[in-house]
Amino acid sequence: MPRLTAIPSWPTGHPRSAPLGQALLALGLAASGWSAMAQAPAAPPTPAPTAAAAAPAVPVLERLKAGGPLRIGYRESSIPFSYVIKPPEGSTAAVVPMGYAVDICRKLADVVGKSLGLKSTPIEYVPVTSANRIPLVESGAVDLECGSTTNNAERRQRVAFTVPHFITGSRLLVKSESNITRVEDMQGKKLVSTQGSTPLKAIEQTNRERLLRLNILTAPEHAKAVEMVEKGEADAFLMDDVLLFGLAANRPNPTALKVVGRFITTEPLAIMLNKNEVAFKKLIDDEMRRLVYSKEIHTMYNRWFAQPIPPSNKALNLPISYLLRDFWKFPTDKVPF
Repeated sequence: MPRLTAIPSWPTGHPRSAPLGQALLALGLAASGWSAMAQAPAAPPTPAPTAAAAAPAVPVLERLKAGGPLRIGYRESSIPFSYVIKPPEGSTAAVVPMGYAVDICRKLADVVGKSLGLKSTPIEYVPVTSANRIPLVESGAVDLECGSTTNNAERRQRVAFTVPHFITGSRLLVKSESNITRVEDMQGKKLVSTQGSTPLKAIEQTNRERLLRLNILTAPEHAKAVEMVEKGEADAFLMDDVLLFGLAANRPNPTALKVVGRFITTEPLAIMLNKNEVAFKKLIDDEMRRLVYSKEIHTMYNRWFAQPIPPSNKALNLPISYLLRDFWKFPTDKVPF
């Protein structure tokens, strides 16, 4: 039986062809309309930690052989990738994570266990946030971070990623009656994004460079940011558009919100793991490629994007994008971002 672990607050091979990588990059920059923002980092990258600091005390595979659990990190409101439905107040029912990325991680866990000769792989679910997910992976408190995390150059200095399971871009969530259609319409207005996210860093840089005079706010989790828009505490919420569609569809009044604007960033989402776990990562990469080549991942995708999902039992109706289909022709952890 999987168990949930409460974590205290933490301190602050198949290479893709060059032409396709360049095409993806060009498409991402053209979609955003801000090539300078996409090419330049928002701030000096955090120095990569030393191997001793980043390596878990006991390697994942050794821990599993000894009977220990695989630690899967999950998000509370990254619909439809990784989320929970909290039981009614006073209920003793267990909170079990669900979502597209969580399903992928459960499949990966099974394969890792079988490779070690285990009858089953014990799983320990660990809640993570945008702010603490990277430190938890670095320290070994989380083996697979199964949420909606972007694989980018800055983060690859600290952690590793496997093959992307989704490619998206950040846009704006606003009230249905709002006149905002693009970020340029928000001069002097309040824009919220989630703490520790790539859209937040991107908009902070754009605000400085283009003198947009945005009042940028942060929220600890996606659900809180949506609430801020609904209550008028923020005029717009900037985040990956697929997350915005999922969050809006599961609000009490979905028609009160809408997603607007061009892509501000391009986001290849992938499962994150410790960069020093080389043998473990090879198992994960090999299975991700098998899921893609066999098209088994298509079935998993359709379960969460083409069919009704909890808690509202509404379908997002988002088919696999041409960009993701193209990337999956040569599945690799190498991305041109």
